[in-house]
Amino acid sequence: MARLSVADIQDRVADLARRPTYSREFIFDLLVALGRSRASVTRLRSGNLNIANNPEVEVAQKGVVYFKPTDADLYLTIAELDSSPTVTKYDTRFLIATDYENLVALDRASGETLNIAIDEVDEHFEFFLPWAGMEKAQYVAEAHADIKAAERLGKLFDELAKENSPEDISRHSLNLFFTRLLFCFFAEDTGIFTKGLFTEKVESLTQDDGSDLQSFLTQVFDALDTEDPSAKPALVRAFPYVNGQLFARGAEVVPRFSRQARNLLLRSGHLRWDEINPDIFGSMFQAVVDPQLRGDLGQHYTSVPNILKTIDPLFMEGLWEEFEAAQGKPVRLNRLLDRIGGIKVFDPACGSGNFLVIAYKELRRLENEILKSLGGQNLQSELFGSRIKITNFYGIEIDPLAREVAVLSLWIAKHQMNQEFNEIFGIDIPLIPLKDAGQIVTGNAARIDWNQVCPNDGETEIYLVGNPPYVGSSMQTNAQKCDFEAYFGTDKYPRNLDYISLWFFIGAEYIAGTAAALAFVSTNSVVQGDHVGIFMPRVLSSGIEIGFAHTSFRWSNSARANAGVTVVVISLRNPSPRQKVLITDGHRRTVGNISPYLTEGASVVVERGRNPRHGMPPMTRGSQPTDGGGLIFSSAERTGAVAEDPSVERWIKRYMGASELISDKERYCLWIRVEEVEEAARSTPVKKRLERVRRFRENGKSAISREFAARPWRFLQAAHKDTEAIIVPSVSSERREYVPIGYLGPDTVISNLAFAIYDAEPWVFALVTSRMHMAWLRAVGGKLKTDFRYSNTLVYNTFPVPDLTAAQKETLTQRALRVLDVREYHSEKTLAELYDPDLMPGNLRLAHKELDDAVDALYRKSGFASDEDRLALLFDLYMQKTSAKESAWGSQRI
Repeated sequence: MARLSVADIQDRVADLARRPTYSREFIFDLLVALGRSRASVTRLRSGNLNIANNPEVEVAQKGVVYFKPTDADLYLTIAELDSSPTVTKYDTRFLIATDYENLVALDRASGETLNIAIDEVDEHFEFFLPWAGMEKAQYVAEAHADIKAAERLGKLFDELAKENSPEDISRHSLNLFFTRLLFCFFAEDTGIFTKGLFTEKVESLTQDDGSDLQSFLTQVFDALDTEDPSAKPALVRAFPYVNGQLFARGAEVVPRFSRQARNLLLRSGHLRWDEINPDIFGSMFQAVVDPQLRGDLGQHYTSVPNILKTIDPLFMEGLWEEFEAAQGKPVRLNRLLDRIGGIKVFDPACGSGNFLVIAYKELRRLENEILKSLGGQNLQSELFGSRIKITNFYGIEIDPLAREVAVLSLWIAKHQMNQEFNEIFGIDIPLIPLKDAGQIVTGNAARIDWNQVCPNDGETEIYLVGNPPYVGSSMQTNAQKCDFEAYFGTDKYPRNLDYISLWFFIGAEYIAGTAAALAFVSTNSVVQGDHVGIFMPRVLSSGIEIGFAHTSFRWSNSARANAGVTVVVISLRNPSPRQKVLITDGHRRTVGNISPYLTEGASVVVERGRNPRHGMPPMTRGSQPTDGGGLIFSSAERTGAVAEDPSVERWIKRYMGASELISDKERYCLWIRVEEVEEAARSTPVKKRLERVRRFRENGKSAISREFAARPWRFLQAAHKDTEAIIVPSVSSERREYVPIGYLGPDTVISNLAFAIYDAEPWVFALVTSRMHMAWLRAVGGKLKTDFRYSNTLVYNTFPVPDLTAAQKETLTQRALRVLDVREYHSEKTLAELYDPDLMPGNLRLAHKELDDAVDALYRKSGFASDEDRLALLFDLYMQKTSAKESAWGSQRI
């Protein structure tokens, strides 16, 4: 089986541990994460290899595992399995019992047991390492170079930068020196060079003070670029010819060394480099040579599981399925070999090559499995190398150093896969002299012609992958804004577009009408709120469709400090009869169509509405003071003002926005009617505050603010009505299942940091607090960082509501009042506490479920299995209720 490094495995299992729920798929995913053959796992999933007593529920593979979900005592279940005839007969090594909350496992070979919460599997992955061909002793002995090596090289870089001025050696030359150094360290630990050749020569043939190291390394690099051994000085004749332009002469790239720099180089050389991960080290290496990134060492690379979320459903899963179908059919297997040998992978924002490296490795592993299935029939034709050529891997990268590292990473990956090939088939494919290289160019992908980099003839199987840069409109540099102008040919373009939009626009044009397809990791904001309307119509023009998508997930990795950003994966393709798949928290659903919001449903964009639908009362933003603090009181300020003049209390109302509602904070405001102004102004504390407002507005930047200086008693936007009102927070945590929505009396003024529905009846409260409405908010609303951002025009006014009868309104009213009553029962708690998903009282959860059931019944008598089902219906209703003019794609939007 293909050997994964421990770092690879840790990444894969960490992704599995982050899932919010678990199912029978857990065991299949765990086996794949530990490096078990995908073909084997596919056959196990299909039932061909499943020897379990109850294969519909349990999973068992001869010699490998018996997995049993159960509600019974887990230890008792393990004991029963250990003595069962099936386990004994097939010598099953690992036994696992789980209730999908906890997991108990037994390693029958070592006798060790494991008892954990199932979501802690990433912390105990080493228990299952024998599946990856590593027993515990091997794991303990394994030393990983990645982070430690990057840190040591960082210290070396700093020391050399101190010893060498920019006049002595350019930054580009110093960067190139480090790529050569990395190759030498890797080569001497992996058999490309004689074991330990580079470090031993430096240690034994150079002075301790480093004075002659510059000269010696120059000789070494020249020798690595010299084909004829007799033309090399005797001291460096042992160094082989490398080629590939890595050590090409022509530039002085070796810096001057101090004693400390030499010591740091030797300490780095004594690390183990044979387990280096080219998919992670590239990004770390960039941090080595950029001190500003040093504090986030390794934080921003894309982890292996996230890369697999892109390339697996894009093309690898289909190839493995074809492999499975071709078992025992040599003609089909050979045809598949030809096919994968012709595939091109193109990352138009490749950075240090992470996506290209993983795609290359995955294709090589599939190639190995095909050759194994052919029984070695084609091995003679493979003596000269794999059919998977790194010349079929293309990239664009704006940073010259990253481009160099990407090329180097592909060479390292190639050597690692050659070693795996040798382990399996006993045939050595030497890496050097280097005959080919990844076709990666330095340039701005937003400006360069992608067809000049990776020509698309319309028939070649090309897959675009990657993690292009995402920068919000307000954070874009002038150069990035100019990239938009260059693409659109005008400075009149939608200014709110995220920078990553350009990759999707250019990518959609690149693949249109061809055999190519793409899948990019993207910030999830591109499929939320207003951005959808200015982004997706152009992306999905020319018949392009979304083939699969991973809905929002937290991007993290196994580096020291995990990156924390919420992303999606979006795949684009030309119209195809192949299934369309939505993937949420590891669960896959085949759907009829994927909407621009990455939900099941029609390709329709929700546009802001001026008015609500179907008899719903209007929702407005709350009242905005623009007062310099003059009209607003804290609790203490209110007490002080009333103490100074008790008559002030008649003009003070509770003032409530999102924070005050959710966290029960107390704030108050002056609310003075026009007919009361003269009387109120005679109160000293009121007079002082109105003068403060007047001065603030007179100095305001806007004309309307200055105009209102003459009316300091009035809110700039006065929306308040003396009626009961529903208050909807403008922002709410993504953790909550329900946005905490309030129902207020007439003595509370709702602030501009919340929305208000005045003259509101309880049945309206039921609709807006329902799970149905929450699903709509999550799909079409925007985000503030990761929190939900509500909008009256985009969420409330567009929410599809059926025509309601009086009886239905009465049912909703009763369910709404029940929710409010239960809240009152827990009045000692804030809404933040009540709606914390981990702390929500059972009776409140039940009251919401009964309300949800009543609202769901308005839309479908049979109810809904999930929010995805709710959204599919809501989008269909929206499209039905919206005129063709309102819902058409229309090129005028862009």
